Amino acid sequence: MPSTLDTPRFRLRPFVPADAADVTRIVGDRELASGTLNIPHPYEPGMAEAWIATHADGVHRQSPVVFAVTERESGALVGAVGLMLEPAHHRAELGYWVARDAWGRGVCTEAARAVIRYGFNVLGLERIHAHHFSRNPSSGRVMQKLGMQHEGTLRAHVVKWERREDIECYGILREEFAT
Repeated sequence: MPSTLDTPRFRLRPFVPADAADVTRIVGDRELASGTLNIPHPYEPGMAEAWIATHADGVHRQSPVVFAVTERESGALVGAVGLMLEPAHHRAELGYWVARDAWGRGVCTEAARAVIRYGFNVLGLERIHAHHFSRNPSSGRVMQKLGMQHEGTLRAHVVKWERREDIECYGILREEFAT
């Protein structure tokens, strides 16, 4: 994994232990957690440190590749974007989260575009896919802006907080991505 990826407004870098307090504050937001499959609520003390510690293994295994999204000028952490690699199939799943106070500013689109480019151009992936809860169309708009194609709906596919959720599936192939 490279040390950083730069976009016009953001620097994507590896997470470090010092990010734990910001991660806890951001993903501890119930509204943010409700739109993701894997972020629990409440987000308990120590969870951020444990999650960040898993990234060191990912660098060596090549899975997952997770970047902290920080503002270039201030260095403030505003989110995360990553790829869960499936090397045998030359594909990865894209995932992201962004602090609620940064919603609507194009953070996900800009950061995810850089990570998709990295996945295709550096990691040699052939396909990147992503999904979102049907009740979270904003995430789907990000995927559309990235050039991803809607590939279907998986009805009542997962359970979040004891509620069955429909999932919208998107994907993009290397030859479809406009760098």
